[in-house]
Amino acid sequence: MNKSAQTRKTILDEAILMASKTGLQALTIGKLSAAVGMSKSGLFAHFKSKEQLQLDLLKQVAKFFKEDVITPSMQVPRGEARIRVLGQNLIKWDDSKFMPGGCMLHTSSIEFDDRPGPVRDFLVFNQSYWIDFIAQAASIAMEEGHFSADLDTQLFAFEFHAILQSHHFSSHLLNDPQAKIRGIRMVENLIIHSRK
Repeated sequence: MNKSAQTRKTILDEAILMASKTGLQALTIGKLSAAVGMSKSGLFAHFKSKEQLQLDLLKQVAKFFKEDVITPSMQVPRGEARIRVLGQNLIKWDDSKFMPGGCMLHTSSIEFDDRPGPVRDFLVFNQSYWIDFIAQAASIAMEEGHFSADLDTQLFAFEFHAILQSHHFSSHLLNDPQAKIRGIRMVENLIIHSRK
């Protein structure tokens, strides 16, 4: 990795940490430049605008999400086992140390749900991809004979996605020490409910 790429990574890592605590809108080039010990103009050279910083931050988080949640699930057998691992990885992801405020794809979706523009467009694309991925995983579980042949895969994806929201609320707002256990139990209950 060259020096410019390393500097950019350092900036984005700090930006993720900061925005996870305060929200994407509260993150400014001024605050970020002070945190990483750079001038505003030096940081601006990497991102050009606050909106570009927000987009690049979310793209980096989405890359980490794929590496931490999706890719490991592809190493286990298709069907029910893969969905179980996806759920476990998702709960673990929401408690990642590099995002102390929880999943930034989730929190930013709430923050930008009524703000038209490129950031919202990226979040819609990313969340739609994730929901489609879950629905496809459920379809594969049906093909494998693990899930009922008449399972509504879109409803399954809707309910699976709601597990992250429930976990996030319990873990990050209520500081419930049982949030992780309950989140994993929700995944298991959804799997059981989806079987033949």
